[in-house]
Order: sequence, then structure tokens, then C-alpha cells
Amino acid sequence: MTPATQLRDVTLRDGLQLTGKLLDTEKKVELTRLLLGWGVDAVEIGAMARPDRVPPMANTLEVIAALTADELQHCWIWAATPRGIARAIDAGARNFEYCLSVSDDHNLANVGRSTEASMAALPEAVDRVAAVGGQLQLTLATAFTCPYRGVIDPDRVLELVTDPRAEATTTVVLCDTLGQAVPDQVEQLVRWVLGAAPGRAVVYHGHDTWGLGVANTRAAIDAGATMVDGALGGLGGCPFAPGASGNTATEDLLFALRPNWLTPPKFSEIVRAAELLLADLGEPNRSKAAQGARSEARAFEWVISA
Repeated sequence: MTPATQLRDVTLRDGLQLTGKLLDTEKKVELTRLLLGWGVDAVEIGAMARPDRVPPMANTLEVIAALTADELQHCWIWAATPRGIARAIDAGARNFEYCLSVSDDHNLANVGRSTEASMAALPEAVDRVAAVGGQLQLTLATAFTCPYRGVIDPDRVLELVTDPRAEATTTVVLCDTLGQAVPDQVEQLVRWVLGAAPGRAVVYHGHDTWGLGVANTRAAIDAGATMVDGALGGLGGCPFAPGASGNTATEDLLFALRPNWLTPPKFSEIVRAAELLLADLGEPNRSKAAQGARSEARAFEWVISA
């Protein structure tokens, strides 16, 4: 990991949305502060999604309100409508991921409207965020494959990125929603987007469904992505994308990329905290690095001694 690359932990949004369990506001705030305190650059703390469709996001506004303005500078909120963004702004949020799917079929399943309808509402979202001096990322779900349509044409991704309505977004987030991409695809699409949208950064959001989460993330960084996403224990997946499984594990990304702030003792703290969270949620731990940290190879400094 280069100093210019940031890690965003998405446990509290993408990680929780398939669990079906609402984590207490206090626990969400505590985890946010732990992550930021360890050195994680950014945290996705929730989504402006309908509670009846995604119950674990029901207390997102309460989480926003409980954090300080300084903490919220490092926090991100997922949203699919300008109205959702407006409500989160009133609660204190300033950084947003405006999400739409490259695949029309998935956008209909995920947010109940066509991709074009989502794009048509984007300028209003841009204006709302600009009015409070915030940041707005254009988040493109199903940027590589769609559960209903299969492989996505990269040209369609570039059409959305270069659409005049998207020009005011600060960043493009490329989501491998199903975890079906391979490193060459990821590297190529990141380079194409950077070339097509000079001045905008690229974030890579990967899933580990086919075991390539870390490799794809490394490819994205090599191609110029300046932020990458992960979730503790590999939690997560889209409830409206059949075949999607957990995010690339934050622990795996940390162990592979070794940011300057990471030490073996701090890594042990992160592994232990993730284990407690997963036990509370009744979810399995999918992190290979966490499993390795619990091995019997005691001479290796990254193994937890007790």
C-alpha cells in the first residue's frame, strides 16, 4: 500500500446488510471510533436505505448524530436518492456515495428504478452535497458482472462515468458486486476510468466470492486506485444480487498491504475485535488472515500469542 492509498472499512454498511440483525447505535459508534483510532482512513457507517428492505440500516441517522463533526469527516454514507442525502445532511453527514447500478436490471432490484432515473436525479444530489461543502462519490454497482445479465460491457461503465451529469462527483467507485472479476479486468477498468475522467479519483470495492478479493484490490492499487474497501471478517454482500457473498476482509487487506500504521499488536487488536463482532452477529469469520493469526506458528510475529 502506498501512502496515497486509503483503506475504507465498510463493515457497518455493506458488511451488515445481509446479516438481518440491527446492531445497536452504541456498538456502531464504538466500532467506528475503534477503526479510526487504529488508523483506518475512512469508515462507511450506514446507508439511507428503507428499513423494511434493509433492516440493519434502520439506525443510520442515529449513528450520524452520535459522532462528532471531526469524526464525520472520515465517515461515508451510502445513498441512492437526493432525499436520502438531504436527511443525512440534516443529521450531520458530509461524505456520500451516490449509488446506481451499471446494469439496469440490478438497479431496478436494488433501488427500484432504472439506471437512467438514478442518473437523472444525480444533479440534485450533487447540488445538495456541494451546498454543505461535502464530497459525493459516483458509486457504480455491478461494474464488472450482473446477476441477471452476466458480463458488463466496459463501454457502458465509461458512458456513465463521462455523462455530464456525473462530472461534479469527486470520485468513481467501481464495485465488483459479485466478486467475479479477475485482476487483469480490474486493472484495465481502473485505468480506463482514470483516463476517461481526469481529475477524478477511483475507489475499488471488491468482494471475495471467488477468492480474488485481495488480488483484485492489489491490481486496482497498481492501476491507480486511491481508496479500497474491505469489511471485518469478510462480512457482507448485496441482498438484491443472487450469488453475492462477503466483502474482501479488512484483515486480509491489512495483512497484504501493510499500511505504515499497522503493527502486529495492532493487527491482533483488530482480529480480536472482529471476532467479538462476528460472534455477536452469529456470522462466520471468512478472513484468511484472521485464521492465520490463530495458527500455531508462534515464531511468526503476526500470530496472536494468546
